[in-house]
Amino acid sequence: MVIATEPFPPSNRIVPGSFRLPTAPFPNHVAKSGQLTSASLNSIASEWVAAFKNILAGDHGLVTKIFAKEAYWRDLLCMFWDFHTVHGHDQILTYVEKADAKDRIQDIGLFESPAYKLPQLVKFHNLHVIQAFLRVETRSGRGVGLVRLVPGSDDGDLWRAFTLFTTLEELKGHEENIHDRRPSGLDYGSNNATLNWKDQLLAQKSMEHGHEPAVLILGAGQGGLTMAARLKQLSVDTLVIDQNRRVGDNWRKRYRQLKFTPKDKLADWFEYYVGILELNVWTSTALDASEWNDETRRWTVTVKQDIGGSPKFRKFHPRHIILATGHAGEPYLPSNIDPHVFKGDSLLHSTQFTEPKPDGRGKRVVVVGSSNSSHDVARDYANHGYDVIMVQRSSTLVLTSQTLIDVTMKGLYAEDGPPVDDADIINMSVPNPVAKTCQIAATKDMMHRDRDLLSGLLAAGFAVDSGVDSSGLFIKYLSRGGGYYIDVGASQLIVEGKIRVKQGFGVKSVKEHSLVLDDDSELEADEVVFATGFQNMRDTARKLLGNDLASQVHG
Repeated sequence: MVIATEPFPPSNRIVPGSFRLPTAPFPNHVAKSGQLTSASLNSIASEWVAAFKNILAGDHGLVTKIFAKEAYWRDLLCMFWDFHTVHGHDQILTYVEKADAKDRIQDIGLFESPAYKLPQLVKFHNLHVIQAFLRVETRSGRGVGLVRLVPGSDDGDLWRAFTLFTTLEELKGHEENIHDRRPSGLDYGSNNATLNWKDQLLAQKSMEHGHEPAVLILGAGQGGLTMAARLKQLSVDTLVIDQNRRVGDNWRKRYRQLKFTPKDKLADWFEYYVGILELNVWTSTALDASEWNDETRRWTVTVKQDIGGSPKFRKFHPRHIILATGHAGEPYLPSNIDPHVFKGDSLLHSTQFTEPKPDGRGKRVVVVGSSNSSHDVARDYANHGYDVIMVQRSSTLVLTSQTLIDVTMKGLYAEDGPPVDDADIINMSVPNPVAKTCQIAATKDMMHRDRDLLSGLLAAGFAVDSGVDSSGLFIKYLSRGGGYYIDVGASQLIVEGKIRVKQGFGVKSVKEHSLVLDDDSELEADEVVFATGFQNMRDTARKLLGNDLASQVHG
């Protein structure tokens, strides 16, 4: 059944820093599922693996025979020491030819267990494909992969890969400290009886006596802490610094009614995570200076610790700096806005907002913006009895959280799904253009499920879209990092008129007690909150590392 997304049109508006992903075509070969047994599935996958080994051995002519012309190969470190996605016969052939024979995949094979890793016929968008997990080995390490096979154009043809994913998971000789390699916590061989566990932990974290981190991570949020934990498992000395007073303050300091996740619970969990995993994290610490040396291939960095109001400077020479300051940059306020002109109670960016004043019932507030933060802020004001107007310049993609879970995570990230590590492999095995094609169909389904709410928003004057090329929330996030709202209650307040909407215009200027919009209309306000998002993360990189180095940041 084809479900029209109208009257929820696509939003292909170009914003600074956005990127419009291509939409992948799918093969039109149909698998005859009734003729495929477990034995034949395994035989087909084994035959494909054998042919792929022959390609690696030099028989490059097989590329056109075992890859569909629409094929994608997403490779993370198994052929080159970098991330690559190649598309089509010509790119795949060139990729294989350019790979160093010593560094590329040396062996590849099928798994023998568990059952969900074995070759099986699964639905993938509008296709039935044979999906199989793969064991991968290079000269330097071991990894996994996943292939999705479609029938050849003729019955006698080999099945062909539509998507191939390969990723390195561990380095030989530097395996993670897990299973029987996990540290016991005991040190019977040491003759230094004066240092107990606590003493050793403090010594490790203090980085004294010439101890240098190999990696310096800027930011102790989810990304920075995850990276620190992974590096520790690889026995790589790592130091994380964060300018906040406590780990988790990047969430703890957000507005009180943040609905996406319990902010204080998540903040506390980050703090527990650091303690449980014994990570080296310095809070109230910022990068003061940095310089890269091409000859030594090391940084010289100075970090500034704020200890009891007195600054303390430390110098290190790490080999790597990881910028983990968030996917966004500094808070964005339109350049034509002068907060000092406003003489009402407050004019803030949403990052400065905590909660409405308890005595504000009946006061007028204007919330500028129409994505996640603006909805949370507007809802909080409405629940406190304020007269709330949301300014929506363009359109917003809106879906309920339950619909997103039911459609996009069912069977994968679910209690009845595979282990999370393997669910990640299945998820990551889909190249972004292929994911976009899949999401177009999923978005039609989701917007149909939420049609009553979305129609109510339209009736209230709130403009709703279906994302870039009608590809939904996930692709809109990848393309521009915003422009959507995962509904947790505010949409119904808009439908009911408890949050009013001024749609189609941006803010032209600020007056003492009002905002002037692009149509020269005025919105009187006692309080104003600009939920206008953030600048590009490269702006943060420039602030920390300087223009030249920031332009070379990968990520």
